[in-house]
Amino acid sequence: MCQSKFTLKGIHRERTTMSQVVSFSLFRFGSLRARIWAFLMMGLARRHMSKIEGIDFWKLCGSGSGEGFTPLPNTSVYAILATWPDEATARRAIENDPLFQRYKDTASEHWSMFMSTDTARGEWSGKTPFIPTKHNKSGPLVALTRATIKPSIAARFWRRVPNISNVIGQDPNVIFKIGVGEIPLLHQVTFSIWRDATQMANFARTGPHAEAIKAVRSEGWFNEELYARFTLLSDIGTWGGVSPLAKVDTA
Repeated sequence: MCQSKFTLKGIHRERTTMSQVVSFSLFRFGSLRARIWAFLMMGLARRHMSKIEGIDFWKLCGSGSGEGFTPLPNTSVYAILATWPDEATARRAIENDPLFQRYKDTASEHWSMFMSTDTARGEWSGKTPFIPTKHNKSGPLVALTRATIKPSIAARFWRRVPNISNVIGQDPNVIFKIGVGEIPLLHQVTFSIWRDATQMANFARTGPHAEAIKAVRSEGWFNEELYARFTLLSDIGTWGGVSPLAKVDTA
């Protein structure tokens, strides 16, 4: 298993023993049997998830095909997002909890990231799950957007997504990106890792993404939305044979 824990050049991360940590775990399933198992666990795993020691907010998600930001499902990739009181608790659960262990044993590959929250606004299922933590905000960051799309405008929303997906897929400042969701077509989450806040902001202010944001505001596309930024702390496992964070310069 590949494991990396990095400190970016010139940056000292202040850590406390009890600061909320967000985990984002991806699992890739190869065989048809494994994919069926993963699909069924979207419902069957819910009972156990709420009983995991230290877990607070959590979501089981499927993923999109292609760059991930599409309405077409990718039946081989599933995700689990969760919040924990600290990184030690998060790592202990993901490394040792029977449910996470079963996911890892069934998957052909898995990768988990641990993050602290820079900023967050909005709600997810009526809750405010992410607690901002004081730390250095320089260097690579994670951007997460989540929205409940109004059924009446779903077709209009998904017509815009391919243009955004193509642009973000070609952007050299994007270290990693994927789209996941709880309910196909209506509940969508975008997750991307950027080299720095400036590059991410430049992307958000121009092109198809900026046009979509304007439409969201003027036409009221979403019933619920949340935007959050995170600082990367560490990761466990691989994706595509390596840790995507290997692209980040380390000291």
